[in-house]
Amino acid sequence: MSVTRFNQLKQYLDSQVIGQPDFTKGILVALLADGHLLVEGPPGLAKTRAINALANGLEGDFHRVQFTPDLLPADLTGTDIYRPETGEFKFESGPLFHNLVLADEINRAPAKVQSALLEAMAERQVTVGKTTYQLPELFLVMATQNPLEQEGTYPLPEAQLDRFLMHLNVDYPGAETEIEILRLTRGEALQQPVVQPEPLTQQDIFKARKDILSIHLSLELEQYLVQLIIATRQPELYDADLKKHISFGASPRATIALDKCARATAWLDGRDFVTPDDIQTVYFNCLRHRILLSYEAEAAGITADQILSRILELVAVP
Repeated sequence: MSVTRFNQLKQYLDSQVIGQPDFTKGILVALLADGHLLVEGPPGLAKTRAINALANGLEGDFHRVQFTPDLLPADLTGTDIYRPETGEFKFESGPLFHNLVLADEINRAPAKVQSALLEAMAERQVTVGKTTYQLPELFLVMATQNPLEQEGTYPLPEAQLDRFLMHLNVDYPGAETEIEILRLTRGEALQQPVVQPEPLTQQDIFKARKDILSIHLSLELEQYLVQLIIATRQPELYDADLKKHISFGASPRATIALDKCARATAWLDGRDFVTPDDIQTVYFNCLRHRILLSYEAEAAGITADQILSRILELVAVP
């Protein structure tokens, strides 16, 4: 599978989501690595627009779900509907049966809804009553969180956070980028034509995923990747201060995510081998939601990214 068509999709995403190249690349990496995305940023930064643009560039269907405190699991999974004409119950599928699902403001929904979403993300299936239904083979959840408003929200459980392949942070654009955004929205209001690449088929994506698994990762880099994870679990091996700031380190799922994302990054860059830069590029996105900071670190205002930066400094690069 040629990487050219994926790069064309990347260019299209960049034309629709101005000034967020790392965000759009993260979306493609998640798609290629077959994982889910947690995106955090203030309102109005094109998070919904990005997943819409991705849906336009793929052969697949898209559904947006606004998470609210009164949302029910059946609002995601679907439910059995009684048909009086036949005297039987028939299952009506919910939004999770689409290929791309946007879970908008995911932390506003209660635990029952999160458990239904967790099963879908982890097992690619949903259970309604006594019956389990398989979800589409191409299935990606992009969840968003608003860091500015915490009233009426429910912190996501660690088990669910660990199911997200990556956690991307989106920040405000600069002045020049803001001007480009104005011009783009004016052009859309005037219904100016937009050049869209030929949509990627699902088979294109599955073939690319297989190609990515054959990307070469040397034994030295494999050990380096693992040591970056071990450093979050046994920080005292590297720095006594790190031990004070980390309560729990990353799980083996983080190792798998880092491996997949590093390979996908190398493939998108047109290489058949992984470099240390590929691992370091995706390290923050794969780990920032998987380490649990101590109370001391939170009280001192230390962030997960600062901890991860320190680990990158301490672990020797082969």
